[in-house]
Amino acid sequence: MALLQVQELRKSFDGLQVLKGVSFEMNQGETVSIIGPSGGGKTTLLRCLNFLEIPSGGRIAVGGETLFDAENRRGLTEKEIRQNRLHFGLVFQSFNLFPQYTALGNVSLAPRLRAKERPDYKARHKELGEEIEARSVDLLKRVGLGDKLNYYPHQLSGGQQQRVAIARALALTPDVLFFDEPTSALDPELTGEVLNVIRQLAAAKMTMVVVTHEMSFAAAVSDKVLFIDGGVIAEEGPPEQVLRNPLEERTRQFLRGYEK
Repeated sequence: MALLQVQELRKSFDGLQVLKGVSFEMNQGETVSIIGPSGGGKTTLLRCLNFLEIPSGGRIAVGGETLFDAENRRGLTEKEIRQNRLHFGLVFQSFNLFPQYTALGNVSLAPRLRAKERPDYKARHKELGEEIEARSVDLLKRVGLGDKLNYYPHQLSGGQQQRVAIARALALTPDVLFFDEPTSALDPELTGEVLNVIRQLAAAKMTMVVVTHEMSFAAAVSDKVLFIDGGVIAEEGPPEQVLRNPLEERTRQFLRGYEK
């Protein structure tokens, strides 16, 4: 069974249909890259999958558990939305770090808040706090920032901030990690350090969906590429097909813009 199943996902804003029935599946350990023109629905798709937006229609399931089904007219409660989000991590374009917290504080914040909901928190708060801090330190070391634990966001480069954001997204051990154009806000010389971290995660078989305009990166790390245009998947397949020998003329037109 596929880890993530997306069926006929739709989303409208004020009568404008942005997603028009997006369906795809991915297995555990796969990396799926999403490419396509601006305004085609890529970011909206990620926001719907992460429940920052509630879809207008369709179905989302993780590990066989249905998280959203438009046929259920009852809708989702705030508690259900929060629970659904625990399945996913999201790395934004613009980092979205909390400026008042250090790198370590940013990474450990969500696990600490979640720990407070545990019935044994009062009895084990010190032990849990030590476990969370140790894991947060390990995650920052994993993204190459073991020497920046007590630095605040304004003391870090853009690439370092984005690596903190990746560590933060990993802190709650999500089933799927989403990246929304993770290098678009970076200077070119800083792009490589972030892409290298994502490559390492792909090599470690982290399940990831990456919206990207870095075609060579998508070709190198992806198990599957989705080309989204006009709110639909216009083409999908292995990177060697979609990026090097696309079947659809619209895909070929889009990729010509990236030819040197």
